[in-house]
Amino acid sequence: MTVPFMHRRTFLRPFAALFAAGLAAAALCVPRASHAVDAANAAAAAPARIVSVGGAVTEILYALGLDDRIVGVDSTSLYPVDALRTKPNVGYMRQLSAEGILGLNPQLIIAIAGSGPKETLAVVNEARVPVLSVPEVFSEQGILEKISFIAERMNIGPRGACLGEAVSADLTAMHALRDKITDKRRVMFVMSLVNGRAMVAGRHTAADAIIDLAGGVNAISEFDGYKPISEEAIVAAKPDVILTMQRGADAVTPEAVFGNPAFAVTPAAQAKSFIAMDGLYLLGFGPRTAAAAHDLAGKLYPSLSAQSPWTSRVLSADCRH
Repeated sequence: MTVPFMHRRTFLRPFAALFAAGLAAAALCVPRASHAVDAANAAAAAPARIVSVGGAVTEILYALGLDDRIVGVDSTSLYPVDALRTKPNVGYMRQLSAEGILGLNPQLIIAIAGSGPKETLAVVNEARVPVLSVPEVFSEQGILEKISFIAERMNIGPRGACLGEAVSADLTAMHALRDKITDKRRVMFVMSLVNGRAMVAGRHTAADAIIDLAGGVNAISEFDGYKPISEEAIVAAKPDVILTMQRGADAVTPEAVFGNPAFAVTPAAQAKSFIAMDGLYLLGFGPRTAAAAHDLAGKLYPSLSAQSPWTSRVLSADCRH
């Protein structure tokens, strides 16, 4: 079966109500001393063979101490580095192979919303392997809901609460830093630059959300999603900074961007302001997102960051037990 993607107001509230009712009933019927035993039994009953699809999903599972249950990951599961080094790779999240997944004999597939293709998921369904579809919302609340969603399904609510508290603390610290920014810089996220044509991030994208969280302004507000942009629109956007992902041989380089006639006349080119960051870290919207926003803010506003030292709670938290 496939657990459908649903809006948090229509899914999480009924789920939370049922979960709370179950706890209340248990409190009436079970002696208090047996709660620890019940929690241990619930954790043991959770699926022992999991295929994890989506970088943020894998990162959350590892942070919750479930890496020993993961039998396969997709190619976007780049953190922790041991994930792809030690687990079989089932392919790119949108080009999954049913044979590759089913060959691992999984009891559960936990996949970020948008994974596929549909034909692969249909074959998995026919094989009666449940698929848990994790909502993908590029927001602070969306990160917390991913963690809670996965932790509750795996019967480890306290671990999820621990990780959620660490994430919330990091986001609060990021808010304090962002509130000190008075002159926000205009940032253009460039996904690719092919034959002189740039594809950039508009509204309702992970890039748009991380720019905002870091205290910047997305220079592109005319459209949603990632789309090619004309040279005239690049000039009109007047970006102060160009932001992109680190992608090895296929990476967008400052030489290619600032050598483009349209980009060459922007404020970003005049100041040679170019930032490249790890793609999953920057756009994954997992537990480390506040840390990524802090690092981006430090590059956008070096003097402000130097005045506001900050240590990530997530990177030091132990929520695995």
